Amino acid sequence: MELVLLLTIFILAIFVGFEIITKVPPTLHTPLMSGSNAISGISIIGALLAAGSQHNQVTTLLGFLAVFFATLNVVGGFMVTNRMLEMFKKKKG
Repeated sequence: MELVLLLTIFILAIFVGFEIITKVPPTLHTPLMSGSNAISGISIIGALLAAGSQHNQVTTLLGFLAVFFATLNVVGGFMVTNRMLEMFKKKKG
């Protein structure tokens, strides 16, 4: 029963997150990406702690996956932010 409750919360969180993100106007995308990068940085620390706790193999695997995906999110966020900031620079020539 607890698993069903946790899955329900997870699915609702995905739905709410998707709805919120699709409603963000383009002018707010860069500041929100910076905030997202900061949150992902905190997530990396938590994932490292989970991966290194070695309670069992499942926690180690999930911690490793969390580190991988959070790092991917941070790097992608910085790439998108950098690309958007390049659009505002004056062109030489």
